[in-house]
Amino acid sequence: MKKIIKTDKAPGAVGPYSQAVVSGGFVFTSGQLPMDPGTGKFVEGGVKEETRQCLENVRAILEAAGTSLDKVVKATVFLTDIKDFAAVNEVYASFFREGPPARSAFQVAALPLGARVEIEMIAAVE
Repeated sequence: MKKIIKTDKAPGAVGPYSQAVVSGGFVFTSGQLPMDPGTGKFVEGGVKEETRQCLENVRAILEAAGTSLDKVVKATVFLTDIKDFAAVNEVYASFFREGPPARSAFQVAALPLGARVEIEMIAAVE
């Protein structure tokens, strides 16, 4: 069984996918871009601001699914420039102060809509 998660507190899907799906005691988020859900536009600034917005979007989706960042077990970060890794880590660490989840980070050739960072997560739903 699966449950589709949708919230107006995070950007809507830009394609044929759900913001998240709950199944088997876990919520699986789609990758979140640095898009402000109120304006539908990318946040301004640099990669730190973009990372913060990606994480806020994931947080909103997790909360809509009945869980939180504290329950995240795995995160994946996609970057168009691995040189941004330290800046992303700085912001990411402020969201996960204790017991951070397992994580992978990859440099990719491109991300949707020209984003510099995209983040997806898997969290337990209890």
